[in-house]
Amino acid sequence: MPLNSTALPVNNSSIHVISLVSIGSHPTSGRPRRAEQDARAVELGLQLAGDNLHVLHAGNVEEPVLRAYLGMGLDELHVLEQPEGADALPALTDYLRAANVQVVLTGSQAETGEGSGMLPFLLAEKLGWPLVVGLAEVESMANGVAHVLQALPRGQRRRLKVRLPFLATVDNAAPKPRQSAYGPAQRGVLEPEQVEVVVDELLTGSALQPAKSRPKRLKVIKAKSGADRMKAATAKASGGGGQVLKGFSAEAGAEAILKLLIEEGVVR
Repeated sequence: MPLNSTALPVNNSSIHVISLVSIGSHPTSGRPRRAEQDARAVELGLQLAGDNLHVLHAGNVEEPVLRAYLGMGLDELHVLEQPEGADALPALTDYLRAANVQVVLTGSQAETGEGSGMLPFLLAEKLGWPLVVGLAEVESMANGVAHVLQALPRGQRRRLKVRLPFLATVDNAAPKPRQSAYGPAQRGVLEPEQVEVVVDELLTGSALQPAKSRPKRLKVIKAKSGADRMKAATAKASGGGGQVLKGFSAEAGAEAILKLLIEEGVVR
C-alpha cells in the first residue's frame, strides 16, 4: 500500500537479518560461483544489519564456492548440512522458526538444481509470514513494521508497508554486491549444523534438463502515419527475403509458413 515518507531510518544494531545463499552457475562457462541475486541479498543484509547479519546455506559444507560469500566481509557462514537430493524446505523452516529473525532475504530463483523459484513462496507459507517479491530497498524498520521499496517493470518503484517478520526475494535493482576478497574468504569460518535429512522425492525421481528459452515473437512494424507504414512495407519488400505464394496448393503454403516460423525461432 502507498505510504508517506515520514519513516525512521533502520537501526542496524537492533535487528536480526538472515540472508539465504545457494551455489550459483556462471551463465557462459557453467562453473560454480556465488549466485548473483543471493550475493545481492547478502549485500542488502550487510547494509541493514552490519555485523549482525546471519548468512545461511543448506547443503554441503565442503563446497568451496561458499567462501566467495565469506569474502564479502563475513566472519562466519552457517551451513545446514544436507546431501545432494535432500529437501531444504523442512530444515530451513525449522531453523528460521526458532531463530527469532525479523527479515529473511533470498534470491528469486536458484541458478542450479531445480531453479523453480518456489522456495521463498513455500517458506513464507510454512512460516505464515508475508512475502515481498522483487525487493529493491528497505527504507525503515520500527514498531514491528518495515517500509520497503518494491521494484516494478521499467524502473518503477512501489512503496509498501509490511509487518515483521517478513521474507523477501531480492531483485536485480537491489544494491550491487561488493567484490569478494581472498583474505576474508580464507579467514571466515564455515559453521556446520546437523539437521534431519528429508529426501526430495520429486527431485530424485525426475530428470533435470536445461530450461528452454521462450519462443520469439514475430517482429511487428509500428508506425503512426500512413506514410511511415508505406515506408516500412517498402523497406521490408526490398529486402528480397519475402515470398509471394499465389496459385500454390495448401500443402505448399503450409510448408512455406512452417519454414518461416522455424527461421524466426517461433517453432523449434
